[in-house]
Amino acid sequence: MLSTMQDVPLTVTRILKHGMTIHGRSQVTTWTGEEEPQRRTFADVGERATRLANALRDELGVDGDQRVATLMWNNAEHVEAYLAIPSMGAVLHPLNLRLPPEQLVWIVNHAADRVVIANGSLLPLLAPLLPHLKTVEHVVVSGPGDRSLLDGCAPRVHEYEELIADRPTTYAWPELDERSAAAMCYTSGTTGDPKGVVYSHRSIYLHSMQVNMAESMGLNDKDTTLVVVPQFHVMAWGLPHATFMTGINMLMPDRFLQPAPLAEMIEREKPTHAAAVPTIWQGLLAEVTANPRDLSSMASVTIGGAACPPALMEAYDKLGVRLCHAWGMTETSPLGTMAHPPAGLTPEEEWPYRVTQGRFPAGVEARLIGPGGEVLPWDGESAGELEVRGPWIAGAYYGGAAGEDFRPDDKFSEDGWLKTGDIGVISTDGFLTLTDRAKDVIKSGGEWISSVELENALMAHPDVAEAAVVAVPDDRWSERPLATVVLKEGATADYEELRAFLAGKIAKWQLPERWAMIPAVPKTSVGKFDKKVIRKQYADGELDVTKF
Repeated sequence: MLSTMQDVPLTVTRILKHGMTIHGRSQVTTWTGEEEPQRRTFADVGERATRLANALRDELGVDGDQRVATLMWNNAEHVEAYLAIPSMGAVLHPLNLRLPPEQLVWIVNHAADRVVIANGSLLPLLAPLLPHLKTVEHVVVSGPGDRSLLDGCAPRVHEYEELIADRPTTYAWPELDERSAAAMCYTSGTTGDPKGVVYSHRSIYLHSMQVNMAESMGLNDKDTTLVVVPQFHVMAWGLPHATFMTGINMLMPDRFLQPAPLAEMIEREKPTHAAAVPTIWQGLLAEVTANPRDLSSMASVTIGGAACPPALMEAYDKLGVRLCHAWGMTETSPLGTMAHPPAGLTPEEEWPYRVTQGRFPAGVEARLIGPGGEVLPWDGESAGELEVRGPWIAGAYYGGAAGEDFRPDDKFSEDGWLKTGDIGVISTDGFLTLTDRAKDVIKSGGEWISSVELENALMAHPDVAEAAVVAVPDDRWSERPLATVVLKEGATADYEELRAFLAGKIAKWQLPERWAMIPAVPKTSVGKFDKKVIRKQYADGELDVTKF
């Protein structure tokens, strides 16, 4: 027996139409670094997205599922591309502007991008790549920048505003299969070539609904979210589409991602929510400590991309800003968990829940797999590799020029679950606590040591700005932890003091014997600790290591 319900496709087009009409008065505000930011209503953004779709079709010949790449900061024009490109049946492809040039070239060629929309300020990055981009036929430039850098390039160059200026404000949006491709992002390629994850209209629609639910970010049209997380980082965690669905106002920082301008825009524009990786909030904390600003408008902050040190949560609690842990990855769109404690608890009772990665929503199934392939119980103690599945979770990687989509054994199980590479435990009520990445866990004398636990303990010391712990070879124990530490400016803590500080917080056998002071922890393109760099520095003898 089938239902009597209408079969209406879940598409980005529906989000576009809904946002520009029902929530037409909501705003996208783009920081300009000047006295007055750029402000556009959702109605304006939707109309400009419609003009962009017409221009892409009529002037640039995008008439199917061709890939249209963006090399852009977080701004209103980028939101317009987020809406126009999928809605017309093409595939949006945000490019990670922080990747090495050779990886960007590989990604663009693998995706077969036909058009690149770029901010003018990023032309120094794009111009040297163009001779190596085999499929790019058009470059569209938005905003100020040195256009002469593109002189003599093979693709045709267009000005964004001129391109859309006289285009129609209506478009015959096609009826799309909700399972067809809407957007794609590539993993950072820390091991092997980057891998493409292709999101469907259906997955984006369902993910947007989940982002807006109370157990996730729970915002509405009275809120303004400061979208610091880059739009190339897993689609800005789904916020551009989720906000258009619910009318949440967006504050976009463009290229002004440094602590001082972020503090200024929070004080002036008064967002109620923000989203970014921990390194952003560590930098902002240092800024407002040195130069106080009013952050009181921000009721909540979604923090993900890497584990948030508990000490950072405590510091923001004192400022009246509540950080909420989230976990996810490119392959999960990215929302996998959020750490909202159960109702009815005191602040002290909430704390153990807040420092977890959070609870799984209905759209994400999870299981833990032990070293022998067995499924482990959710008892808060049994640690294994996390595997997940659900309607916004990847089941394969994009094959590109290689042909068929592919499912590496180390990333997908035989029965289709995504292997996350994260090691953790799950409580009986579904709260996930990650203890490490499978590649970062320290295997010492047959026992596991969590590098994350050691890092969190170190970063609770008042003199420590950052700390990263990696496994290094050891003749007796196979592996032992190396602690690399970044001290705050003017701090004087030494290794003996830090070891003593750790001694009361972790088991004695887990205490690192090897220590090194470093000027900064290396970061990946999305702000995560890049531990492979530290391991290589140690192996090459580049670190000044003290051993106890």
